[in-house]
Amino acid sequence: MTLAARARRRALSRPLRAYLIALGPGLVTAFADNDAGGITTYSLAGAQFGFALLWLLVVTAVALVVTQEAGARLALATGQGLAGLIRERFGVRWTAFAVLTMLVANLGTTVAEFAGMAAALGLFGVPPQLSAVLSASLVVLLLARSSFTRVQYAFVAIGAGVSIAYAASAYLARPDWSQAAHALIVPTFIPSEAYLLMLVGVVGTTITPWGQALIQSYVADKGLGPRDLGPVRVDVILGSGLLTNLIAAFIVIASAATIFASGGVIRDAADAARAFGPLVGPSAEIVFAVGLFAASLLGLGTVPLSSAYFACEAFGFERGLSFRWREAPVFYGLLTFFVGAAALFILIPGLPLIQVMFLAQVVNGLLLPIILIFVMRLSREANLGDLRSGRLLYPVGWIITALASAMSLAFVGSLVFAR
Repeated sequence: MTLAARARRRALSRPLRAYLIALGPGLVTAFADNDAGGITTYSLAGAQFGFALLWLLVVTAVALVVTQEAGARLALATGQGLAGLIRERFGVRWTAFAVLTMLVANLGTTVAEFAGMAAALGLFGVPPQLSAVLSASLVVLLLARSSFTRVQYAFVAIGAGVSIAYAASAYLARPDWSQAAHALIVPTFIPSEAYLLMLVGVVGTTITPWGQALIQSYVADKGLGPRDLGPVRVDVILGSGLLTNLIAAFIVIASAATIFASGGVIRDAADAARAFGPLVGPSAEIVFAVGLFAASLLGLGTVPLSSAYFACEAFGFERGLSFRWREAPVFYGLLTFFVGAAALFILIPGLPLIQVMFLAQVVNGLLLPIILIFVMRLSREANLGDLRSGRLLYPVGWIITALASAMSLAFVGSLVFAR
């Protein structure tokens, strides 16, 4: 190969290398979004309402791309996470309010991950109390030894396998694809409190408060800058916009074509496992348990970690798994506290695990507008330069924030005035 040919090859490989380096934040957030609460909520949506909520996945896909890109732009321009920018721009009081909002939402999500672990292990006869202790010990050990970064890929791979299993089950169940396509395009509104509750839950499990903080911290930690906007945008679109909601759609369709079609309901993990029936038959519970276990463990390694990062970044403490316990005692102390506090909830006898996982997503949906308001306010700061949200991204972002706020207010209003 001549020197000129080698030079041309290197020149062609540079853009590809830039894209490969930037890949990660959107894809990891996508898989983390489909955690125990996500799998449970989408399964309940399909089992209870059939295809009626598929249209919402199109709306949340657009909303997720817009809000995640706004957060990614903040990190690309400033090299900081969300909490640090809130403190710089709005002061300590508003930072404390943002931290409190994030921690309340994340606590609910972490409890949902423990409930997912308990439900998965419960299919093998493990008591919830024992699963909570084992799960908490395993997660803290993995994170404290900085080994979670090595094992998370295995759980992402399992999650990808289970996602493919949902797609295969949806296909083998022979749903009415024309009806599903119609439901995907034409919104269906059912005037009931149960439908509104499910709508809030689906939004809350797709566009999460912790997801907004995670992608910004991830981009900043990778050391990406303004020149990486193109690759990061592709990563966000592929991960947050396509992968997250494509998997969600298959879960809804699989549950609708099996459980809803037969007039069944989901009361526990064994009921939810029936969505895999067309694919693996009697082994459905095993497949569901493995997938739920992997999704829960990935979530347990992500959500408490994002909580500790967010709190430490807000108030200037050392943070990161690269530090040892004695170098970042507040970070590891908070991480252990968040995991332990959530695990205590699972020790409550007779706790309805499926309902816990679902209601945690409702809490996410109710608190989401608060975090989005901070993101959108920051997205037009002058110091962002060319990475400020533009004429399209900025108004669309505020429309999404307004719709999320209206949804939360409508749900709260339905609870108040229905009595």
